[in-house]
Amino acid sequence: MPKINHRAIHHHRSTGMPPSTPLLVTENLTKHYGKLQILNNINLQVHSGEVVAITGESGAGKSTLLHILATLDTPDAGSLHLSGHNLLTLHGSNLAAFRNQHIGFVFQFHNLLPELTTLENVCLPGYIGKRATKEVVKRAKELLQLLGLTDRLHHKPAALSGGEQQRIAVARSLINTPSIVFADEPSGSLDTHNAAIIHDLFIRLREQLGQTFVLATHDLDLANKSDRKLMIQDGVLSS
Repeated sequence: MPKINHRAIHHHRSTGMPPSTPLLVTENLTKHYGKLQILNNINLQVHSGEVVAITGESGAGKSTLLHILATLDTPDAGSLHLSGHNLLTLHGSNLAAFRNQHIGFVFQFHNLLPELTTLENVCLPGYIGKRATKEVVKRAKELLQLLGLTDRLHHKPAALSGGEQQRIAVARSLINTPSIVFADEPSGSLDTHNAAIIHDLFIRLREQLGQTFVLATHDLDLANKSDRKLMIQDGVLSS
């Protein structure tokens, strides 16, 4: 892997809070679908620089919780704070702008736009955030170099392997230097070899960039490599 200046990539995001203050805090998050309770009073704290894995059986509520934490869904009750902001009071364009600036998301099946190249896919959130094109392209190239994808800049997703597409999705999630990145079953669609690469990648990015990750996964290898492993069962979160 080529060496690069990581300081050029990582810019500390000041929250104005003391280091001991959790980056992410939830209190009594509850979610129902009809009469079925999916989340039951979820209380969670995540500190900056942590890699936290949320495990559980299929249908236990891992993805629902992750989507609520990432503001892609809303709870029925409870509170959600990120970097001191009450996210449940944000709506519409204000919520979209906050999400673009502070939150990254990695989906199980990459969700790359097939008509765009690797570089264009990674740059897209930066363009949506109306950042300067030169700045966005520079950071995208640095991230892709860090992830070993410099020779894939102009390839479209159809010409890439599943593992390469997922690394591109990770780079895309980091383009705006988010406070936190959520990943929903990030290795679920990959073979054992590429899954191991993705697992190690999250730990390396935490070490090199100080990035915070919350991962929903059924893969115990990934969960065991995380700093903290939590389990959700019958809508209840426990360590």
